[in-house]
Amino acid sequence: MSIKTDTAIVLKTQEFVKLKLANAEGGHDWFHTLRVYNNALRISKTEQVNLFVVELAALLHDIADSKFYNGDDTVGSKIAREFLFSLNVDSLIIEHVIKIIENISFNKSIDNTTLFVSEELKVVQDADRLDAMGAIGIARAFNYGGYKNRAIHNPDIRPNLDMSRAEYKASTAPTINHFYEKLLLLKNQMNTRTGKLLAEGRHAFMESYLKQFYSEWQGKY
Repeated sequence: MSIKTDTAIVLKTQEFVKLKLANAEGGHDWFHTLRVYNNALRISKTEQVNLFVVELAALLHDIADSKFYNGDDTVGSKIAREFLFSLNVDSLIIEHVIKIIENISFNKSIDNTTLFVSEELKVVQDADRLDAMGAIGIARAFNYGGYKNRAIHNPDIRPNLDMSRAEYKASTAPTINHFYEKLLLLKNQMNTRTGKLLAEGRHAFMESYLKQFYSEWQGKY
């Protein structure tokens, strides 16, 4: 029996993603997806977008993050396409969602490899970037660093602020470096009014955290 209503498809997609990410790394699991979804709904209130596209893209944006598939950027879009096709979603909606999935990642902005832009992409991208900032962003960064057995900090390894996309994807640098190579850059890359506003507070929190971190690291606090 085919699913016909937008609401039914969104609920079905939530169920699918929750099951698919049941054993995912903690920074890229169902709860990350749910936070991004809720961020996207909040941002959408002040933007002119197709909410159905935003909802589906937010839910499916990390269905198969390339970091966990040997850097293969195509797995997520393939899974998303097959799933949406199975629900008889309109082909134009599917293609829009797939383009968002293919272009949402921060690493796409490093050497300007983003080939697609839409208002819906801007919303979902901001929603995803917000979850990489603030207290949650810090927790996610160190969780992933632990997952990959990376050092917390090594003063002898300086952040690389001029990486290519390939270098970024292959990096094994300490987690603190990630703040300078990505997290602290996000505030100035937000697309929407609401995204920019929400990013301010989260960015300030990260700056405060780093100040405290270095004080403790150096034994000054």
